[in-house]
Amino acid sequence: MFLYASICLDKLCSVQINLFPVMHKLNQHHLHQPARRQFLFGAAAASALALTPAVRAADGSEGLPEALAGLKPLGGRVHPITADEFHGRLLRAQKLMTELEPKYDALFVAPGTSLYYFTGIRWGSSERLLALVLPRTGEPIVVAPAFEEGRMREKLNFAAEVRAWQEDESPTKIAAAALGDRGIRTGRVGVEETAAFTFYDHLRAAAPGFECVSADPVTIACRGRKSAHELELMQVACAATCDVFRAVFGSLKEGMSQEDIGKLVEGGFSKMGLHGGALVLLGASAALPHGTIKPQKLKEGDVVLIDGGCGVDGYASDVTRTGIFGKPSEKVARVYEIVRKAQDAALDAARAGRLSGTVDDAARKVVTDGGYGPDYKYFTHRLGHGIGLDGHEHPYLVRGSKTVLEPGMTFSNEPGIYIPGEFGLRCEDDMVIAADGPAQLLTPGFPVSLEKPLG
Repeated sequence: MFLYASICLDKLCSVQINLFPVMHKLNQHHLHQPARRQFLFGAAAASALALTPAVRAADGSEGLPEALAGLKPLGGRVHPITADEFHGRLLRAQKLMTELEPKYDALFVAPGTSLYYFTGIRWGSSERLLALVLPRTGEPIVVAPAFEEGRMREKLNFAAEVRAWQEDESPTKIAAAALGDRGIRTGRVGVEETAAFTFYDHLRAAAPGFECVSADPVTIACRGRKSAHELELMQVACAATCDVFRAVFGSLKEGMSQEDIGKLVEGGFSKMGLHGGALVLLGASAALPHGTIKPQKLKEGDVVLIDGGCGVDGYASDVTRTGIFGKPSEKVARVYEIVRKAQDAALDAARAGRLSGTVDDAARKVVTDGGYGPDYKYFTHRLGHGIGLDGHEHPYLVRGSKTVLEPGMTFSNEPGIYIPGEFGLRCEDDMVIAADGPAQLLTPGFPVSLEKPLG
């Protein structure tokens, strides 16, 4: 249920990773909008811990509890996406543009995860446009501010025509002129979904001969099915997340606040050379899937819900584990078993050729049959979301969704039951649609138990 904004990692492992935005949880997938699902970093990891007895790790670091101090950087487990893979993605997009009916004559992609997906270029959004303009055939075109041209060329890992624009020029007119020079003056231009309206509007004005339409049929088709290499990166991110969560659950102490535990998570990821974080909910606050601003302190019998992850070479994990501090009541134990069975049902229902909405149906039926229905009464959100370079991306596992599941599509599987004033439970793992049979887990395994959520 987590969401991510993208930044570059320092040179560790020569990878790029995702920085989770700040403090509780975001409602939707806009990358730059502060909201409840965001998380603060910076000094947080450094201040993480006089919470439990400090130990000196083998590398000499101090301040983390013993369970977290043993975490190690990923090192050679990370194999970044190659220049050939980025080039192959451009060719795949051009093939789709040709095959679709009606055809696409070009794509227009502004900074964001789709720009990175196709080019390997990380570039911050601003009022100064940098864009990928991809004709249906031929070399891609990169439109960039003239004073940024040198920096942009350093990032290029494929042959491309570069069109630089000066401060008193219109970048969308430059883009339209570049297409015109290729003989493309009319037709359909697919605009990537996260491009700012101002760029879309200016492109329409600069190129009135074009029909500007959604690029989703191309971009989602490309990004929705993950390659074996992408899946490998996501598995590494999921394994790292579970390692951190396991260490955090082993370090809980009575009286800790949500913030204290969240700093433990951040510190654990930092120990592994990653940026990551988590939403932490305790006791009755876990009945609100995105939490509450009211401070909470951990006490005997509380459920402890930790939902978060990290990113490896840009590819995200999103994992939730709910445990118990002490012994669970009979009601908590029963609800946990229902939620786990709903996860099993969703995994079995998530098969190639089926509609995405049926996966939500399968999990929701288990929850309803267990006495916590109907509909969204206690299971208050959709079953899951697509995941990859964005923490939330197309397609989605929600009632009525008609996306046909295909091998390589990746999703969160996160049923939950939330009882206002008492507690909430959510179990979340990431999964990939298989060529045959049920979906396969990207996380190392489903939760083990309330007492030992990660074994």
